[in-house]
Amino acid sequence: MRIDLHTHSTASDGTDTPAELVRNAAAAGLDVIGLTDHDTSRGYAEAIEALPEGLTLVTGAELSCRIDGISMHMLAYLFDAEEPALLAERELVRDDRVPRAKGMIAKLNALGVPVTWEQVLRIAGDGSVGRPHVASALVELGVVPSVGDAFTPDWLADGGRAYVEKHETDPFEAIRLIKGAGGVAVFAHPGAAKRGRTVPESAIVEMAAAGLDGLEVDHMDHDPDTRARLRGLAKELGLLVTGSSDYHGSRKTVALGEYTTDPEVYGEITRRATGAFPVPGTGGA
Repeated sequence: MRIDLHTHSTASDGTDTPAELVRNAAAAGLDVIGLTDHDTSRGYAEAIEALPEGLTLVTGAELSCRIDGISMHMLAYLFDAEEPALLAERELVRDDRVPRAKGMIAKLNALGVPVTWEQVLRIAGDGSVGRPHVASALVELGVVPSVGDAFTPDWLADGGRAYVEKHETDPFEAIRLIKGAGGVAVFAHPGAAKRGRTVPESAIVEMAAAGLDGLEVDHMDHDPDTRARLRGLAKELGLLVTGSSDYHGSRKTVALGEYTTDPEVYGEITRRATGAFPVPGTGGA
């Protein structure tokens, strides 16, 4: 089995619609695909309707969190999307995205970059506005050569010249909410140092004690040494180890299925989840 448990669609900051995403996943030879848009479950219905036969969908979300001033992401799998407490927290995070994006645009304008709200909104389309959409605007304007190059201290990285904070959930609260909604919690790309400061291992130890289920180890932003270190930490703490592409369509260079999760780990995730079940494809629309 080939299992990719971390992907994004146009429901947040990917460039594939949910329907295109599942069709592309099947074409890439995947057996299981996780749809984990940022702080939203809006893409589920379209993905399920288009789900090809032979492909299984794991519903999820990537939750925006912050601990001791460090941004981090928590992957939530197979939770009840209508559970009130987690739903309210996701809506709170999403609602803060518009004023945050407008704040970044204002800072960029002050730096002499002629980006506009209308431009960012066009790029975002139906998705929840986020930093990648502002980054894409910088690419369109020729300010940076790629989206990744916008995430530097000169521009949009944490603490960068055009950075604006947003509401982010405490990770311990995120774990509590995910568990309360019957889901499984996995810390996304915990060693992605090129994105900015990373969470110390001491905090991961505390999260494990609070109910964290796993670490996303095999990821494009982790070099071999980082993967080995995280794999050892996961073993020490009894955490599951996942691997995922973090696919964003054309917004990133990584391909679907470039990194995958072991079938035994996938089985354990489905056993632990009580909020939702994987959806098998029946041929799609």
